[in-house]
Amino acid sequence: QVQLVESGGGLVQAGASLRLSCAASGDTFTNYRMAWFRQAPGKEREFVAYITDFGTTTDYADSVRGRFTIARDNGKNTVSLQMDRLKPNDTGVYYCAGRRIGSRDYGYWGRGTQVTVSS
Repeated sequence: QVQLVESGGGLVQAGASLRLSCAASGDTFTNYRMAWFRQAPGKEREFVAYITDFGTTTDYADSVRGRFTIARDNGKNTVSLQMDRLKPNDTGVYYCAGRRIGSRDYGYWGRGTQVTVSS
């Protein structure tokens, strides 16, 4: 089973950039399609971005498309989320999630990293 650990969160002003990273261990990284989710205070967790096992396909929530970029480095077992032109409503806890190929659900989650964007 894969273990996931996020890093890179912090407090930034609106318009700034931040890069999140998620380190995977414990299993073959290319067995997993990866995603980022986020949860704002008082709201349900929502999908942010997705990348396939070899990075050939990505997808984004409409709210972040054009501002966020997901990428993975299979040699380093990491997946990143580059966040540009941040807005206050991007504030939340960001989670890295893994979905094993052949599975329908994201069964593996990190503990999350806090991102706070001030206006």
